[in-house]
Parts: sequence; C-alpha cells; structure tokens
Amino acid sequence: MMLASDRCRNGPPSSVKRRRVSMRAALPIAIAIFTAATAPMAPAAQTSFPDKPIRLIIGSAPGSGPDIMSRLIADHLYNVWGQRVIVDSRPGVAGILSAEHTLRANPDGYTWMMLTSQLFIATAVYPNLKFDLDKDFVSVSLVGLVPWILAVNPQVPAKSVSELIALAKQSPGKLRYGSGGMGSGEHFTTVMFTHMSGIDMLHVPYKGVAPALIDAIANEIQMQFAVFPAAYPHVTSGRLRALGVSTAKRAPGLPKLPTIADTVPGYVTFGWYSIVAPKGTPEAIVDKAAAEVVKAAREPAFGDRLKTLGIEIIAGGRKELDDYRNVERKRLTTLVKETGISIK
Repeated sequence: MMLASDRCRNGPPSSVKRRRVSMRAALPIAIAIFTAATAPMAPAAQTSFPDKPIRLIIGSAPGSGPDIMSRLIADHLYNVWGQRVIVDSRPGVAGILSAEHTLRANPDGYTWMMLTSQLFIATAVYPNLKFDLDKDFVSVSLVGLVPWILAVNPQVPAKSVSELIALAKQSPGKLRYGSGGMGSGEHFTTVMFTHMSGIDMLHVPYKGVAPALIDAIANEIQMQFAVFPAAYPHVTSGRLRALGVSTAKRAPGLPKLPTIADTVPGYVTFGWYSIVAPKGTPEAIVDKAAAEVVKAAREPAFGDRLKTLGIEIIAGGRKELDDYRNVERKRLTTLVKETGISIK
C-alpha cells in the first residue's frame, strides 16, 4: 500500500505532469498574441515613416527654380529623417505630365509633387485633363512666392514699360513674345499684361522657357516674361534688358527695377511653389511632412539661398496652402473669363 508521503516523494501522476508542461508551453504563445493585439495602439505611420526613399516629382527641368527649392528641401529632410528624397524631374505640357505621373503612384506617403503656379494655371485653361488638382491632391505646404520679370532684347527701342506699350501700339501684332508653351505661366502672365495694357503681340510658344530665353537673347523674339531665377543672370549680364517686375513691391534682388503696376495699375501676379501629395496619403504622414517642410523653409540657410533667387519664403502649412489655392482659383477663373485665353 502506498502512503501519501510516498506519492509526494515519487512526484505527481503523469497526467498532472502533462498539464503543467502544456501550460508552460502555452505561456509564450499567449504573450505573443497579447503583444500582437496591443501593437496597433501605436500607429505605424507615425513611428516608422519614412523607412525608404521618398520621391518628390517636379514638372520642370533641372536647374529651374522649383528644382533648386526641391533639392534644398530634400537636403533638410535627409538630415532629419536619414532617408533620401529623390527629386524626379518630369517636365512637359506646363507641368501636367508631372501630375499624371504622380497620380500613378501608390498614395503611401512616399510620392510627393511640387505644385507650382505654372501647373495651377495650366489646369485652368487646358480642357479634358485626366485629373482634378482640387480633388486628387492634398495640400502639404506652401513654400514661397517668386516675381516675374518683364525683359526685352537690348535692341528693342524701349527702356521702360510705358515705352514698350507705346511701341506695341504703333505696330500691332508685330512684336513677338515667347513662353514655355501654350497655357504656361509665361503665356498667361503675358496675356494678362497685353489685355490690361491694351496691346496686341504675337505669341511664339516653346517647349520650355529656356529655349524662349535663348531666342529672346538672339532677338528672334522681342519680349519675354520669366520668373526671377531664370531671368536674373541674363539681366545682370546685359543679354536682356529688364523693364519691370510683376509684384506689388520692387524685388530685393533688383531694387532699381520698377513694378509693372506703376504703369499698368492693378497688374500684380507672381509664381509660387508648394508641396502636395496624392489623395489617400495617410493623414499622419501628411502632417509629419508638412511640419518638416515648414521647418526647412524657416531655416536661415534655406531662406538666404532662395532670397538670392528672388523667392520670398512663406513657410505655410496645410491650411495656408488650402486657403491660398482657393484664392488663386477664384483669381484665375476671373482672368480666364476676362482674357478669353484657352487651349483648343
């Protein structure tokens, strides 16, 4: 007969041993299940983004104002996040190709686009676009504004905006001006100028503003609007003569250059640069990107570099860009109706 003390010395029955072993084996599994269940409490977009390179698509060529600004932003974000921001140039059709390319990407936060006034204007005059800027893109940040410079070939016998207008009125349709293409910023800016000053000039569209500037220097065309970064080196070298700046105040980089509004009251326009992302991009990522782009734009080194290009830093977040887009949309709609500009 086995005593109770004997059972204790000899250990528990085998069935009890099996239950204890099973419980010990199940413990790690239970911990793993609990950990997996509670992990989503920390959103992945906030903790892990970015874990691979980001693409910033621009609709202009390397060396342009948007390209320079994009690379400054890319450098800042690399220093903060440790991930490269690849500036992907997709020029063509006033930036429309860059928008179409951006929307083909997965809206996972790793594809952004530089939205400029050039593309914004194009969407107001080009028919049958494959996208809607207001519905298909979300705002990230409004970065800066840039003036347009009205320049002529030095052989043109006009040394002021008023003299240019008088010359154009003497020979309607004879003076030629260039642009980066139908519906481009240069085209729209010039149509606005000719409409408000009551003159008629011949439009010569190019595939980009660079070849237009080359022909302006060669006097193949007589007049050219160009954003400050593109016009400045040709003006300071004497290859082109600047007559006026498009903003309400004089440009710091060319303080002696009068405003066009001094001669044509109410003529005020400018280019602008911003960052957007495809609709569907996670909100947490958009907020994180907006905060860092604004921070980059407020850095002294960033601002000093862009001031040399005539760019005024705005450093606005999502709401500021939303508000600005709404104001610009109303302004463009009015101007399109007044000037009758359209792309057939």
